Amino acid sequence: MRLASGDVDPPASRDGTRTRPRIAARVTARLARPQDAEILRLAVPAFGALVAEPLFLLADSAIVGRVGTTALGGLGVASQALTTLVNLSIFLAYGTTAAVARQIGAGNRQAAIRQGIDGLWLAAAIGAVVLAAGWPLAPAIVRAFGASPAVTAGAVTYLRISLLGAPAMLAVLAGTGVLRGLQDTRTPLAVALSGNLVTIFLDGILVLGAGWGLAGSAWGTMIAQNGTAAVYLVVVARGAARAGVAFRPDLAGVRAAALAGASLVVRTLALQAVLVMTTAIAARQGDAAIAAHQVAFRIWSLLALALDAIAIAGQAITGKYLGAGDVAGARAATRRMIGWGVAYGSVFGLLLLAARPVLPGLFAASPAVTRLLLAVLLVAALQQPVAGVVFVLDGVLIGAGDQDYLALAGVATAAVFGAAAAVVVADHDSLVALWLAVSLWLAARFVTLTLRARGTAWLVTGAVRR
Repeated sequence: MRLASGDVDPPASRDGTRTRPRIAARVTARLARPQDAEILRLAVPAFGALVAEPLFLLADSAIVGRVGTTALGGLGVASQALTTLVNLSIFLAYGTTAAVARQIGAGNRQAAIRQGIDGLWLAAAIGAVVLAAGWPLAPAIVRAFGASPAVTAGAVTYLRISLLGAPAMLAVLAGTGVLRGLQDTRTPLAVALSGNLVTIFLDGILVLGAGWGLAGSAWGTMIAQNGTAAVYLVVVARGAARAGVAFRPDLAGVRAAALAGASLVVRTLALQAVLVMTTAIAARQGDAAIAAHQVAFRIWSLLALALDAIAIAGQAITGKYLGAGDVAGARAATRRMIGWGVAYGSVFGLLLLAARPVLPGLFAASPAVTRLLLAVLLVAALQQPVAGVVFVLDGVLIGAGDQDYLALAGVATAAVFGAAAAVVVADHDSLVALWLAVSLWLAARFVTLTLRARGTAWLVTGAVRR
């Protein structure tokens, strides 16, 4: 008898070791599926770029934590407000990645770059609106979180300074989406690492050296964001020149990009509503609760973005396969990425459990903050395997352009969280109960996304999804 490889089957030994080469061959085959090389090529650099931002935020929290609990709480409230304002336009990255990848799959490189440039001009327009509206509304936005007066005052200062970098932040989203759609995740990695290293350097000088406190953190972030945006503009402009594509705005294309992103905005609004409600409820539980939540959320975000590296690969790969009309390839890659999501989610959960005892000390947490943080991190660790599947499928469906379904599912799962959060508030429950409500939200997302992925409605082929 012969093995699949053509080698002669070794004779059986008394302990049955003849089966070992077969088992090894099966394991090797499972660990080396055809899609793995493509997934790794995109996911590994994306992982580095994605974790650079939350690692900076953790470093920022550690620096600001030296100023005091009030400053750390102010950073938590202001960061959530800024993230919400900016991430409403996350479609600039996600939608652009999917649209550009479809054109690449169809062999239309010039059209792909043109769509990317339209996204950049749309980012500039939205960024100007965010800055113009956010500056005067900053006090009202922060007060809505219900934090203490001291935390609120610091958060307003941080938010107003950081808003000066809002147009740059949106340009970075759009520029990243262009390059990911072009199947390039290495350049965003280099830019993200450089930008965040500069930010940490500036924060250390301005917060601790110059004694500017929370305002110093905001100034450092704003300066670095504008520098990062300038780099992306140069990279995309050079690529456009090589492809013979003009960098000037195409009003019809900008309008089309805005309309295409409408459903993703709804999906993101639903997601951000959950995160904002979580922060607001934590803020109302006291300074220690919001400080602990701030640190826990930073760690959770780091793990989420680490898992999102596979989702980013999913956006680019799914868009390209469907643009080329390869439904079977899209299916196979999705199955493989789900497996990776479960595996890495489990690993990250175990790593968080192992690191949990030492994490409060890194942020100079007070005893009250430490007690809450240790309890919440246990919940966060147990969420990770489910989160791995959720983030992968979210990326796959975005890559497929299935935004309408994602919008409906986002609203439905936000409602599930809202009901759970209402119970937490009514019972005057703890920060741990609040994070259990987040776990329920993740479970609801798991159900809606896996049900969709099992069907065929999302598998629409062609250079443009119609």
